[in-house]
Amino acid sequence: MKNNQLTAAKVDDPTLTNKEPLLVIKSLSAGYGKSLVITDVSLHVAPGEIVAMIGPNGAGKSTVLRSVFSITTLKGGEILVGNEVITKLSAVDLVRKHIIYVNQGKVVFQNLTVKENLEMAGSLIYKKKELAAKIEYVLSIFPALKEKLRSRTFALSGGQQQQVALARGLVQDAKLLLLDEPTLGLSPVLQQDLFEKLIMLSEKNVAILMVEQNVRSAIKHAHRTYLLENGKIVLTGGKEIIDNDLIKKVYLGG
Repeated sequence: MKNNQLTAAKVDDPTLTNKEPLLVIKSLSAGYGKSLVITDVSLHVAPGEIVAMIGPNGAGKSTVLRSVFSITTLKGGEILVGNEVITKLSAVDLVRKHIIYVNQGKVVFQNLTVKENLEMAGSLIYKKKELAAKIEYVLSIFPALKEKLRSRTFALSGGQQQQVALARGLVQDAKLLLLDEPTLGLSPVLQQDLFEKLIMLSEKNVAILMVEQNVRSAIKHAHRTYLLENGKIVLTGGKEIIDNDLIKKVYLGG
């Protein structure tokens, strides 16, 4: 892929919602140690919105998520959630503010049961009685997990493990859900099921920012999509960008 195919793209950032943004990233530059990975990245996510980041490997998509969750070295810019600057908060503080990060690869405690995974996730926020009620609510969203509560997580299918990872976030009462390639390793059927779950969560007013390699599915299910190349946003739009010449030529084989 030639860089000039992307850097020539027009950057358009329409406001696709009338809601006040929950997450606002302003002119963010970040990396690891002395290495700069993203430069001057700005985006926003409102409650009830699914926002996707797409682009080639190494474009900086995951770094954006990790920056929100204080895992990178910030070089410039601001990250605000609910008008509060969060860049100096610890991961524990972020979880207590209901900002939940689900890393690549179905991150769960493999040797714990499904129930133990959910209880551990909620223990930072809820007392025992409240936690039991919250878990029951989450299981109403992921009914397939009800039959697996006593199963060790390593014995579950990939799709079920991903559901456990998402359920852990909901037990923590996620207001902002950061998802790094949530469909990684899943079959097309399980990918579609996962996207349906994300839509359900957005309808419950959860703000979702995700990195997704399946460009067609990302654009189809997101309210807004950002295309990153070489650490910068080069294209932004709603579902209509599926017809963008750049997207079709570089990512959809058009």
